[in-house]
Amino acid sequence: MLEKTTRLNYLYDFYHALLTQKQQSYMSLYYLDDYSLGEIAEQYEVSRQAVYDNIKRTEAMLEEYEKKLLLFQKFQERKNITAQLKIDLAEGKLDEAKLSEYLLALEKLD
Repeated sequence: MLEKTTRLNYLYDFYHALLTQKQQSYMSLYYLDDYSLGEIAEQYEVSRQAVYDNIKRTEAMLEEYEKKLLLFQKFQERKNITAQLKIDLAEGKLDEAKLSEYLLALEKLD
């Protein structure tokens, strides 16, 4: 569950501008502020089921945006490349060929 929450938080960070104000609010309250469905429903004077349905639809939308745009995937790949680059640098394993390899990998992500 924590992995799913973390993924959805990242997807929300990348794609929240593509959501409606209500979707942004529900997702922010549920995933970032840890509100329950009941608390959100009470705040917006709607049913708990309406909140649940909205959040599930929004989650599906975020996954669809990621499937098409791959912003989160590219972010993770950049993060992995830079982490390995730092390790190689610290261990003295970074020569010109290796650096060129890292730069090429980063350029491919754009």
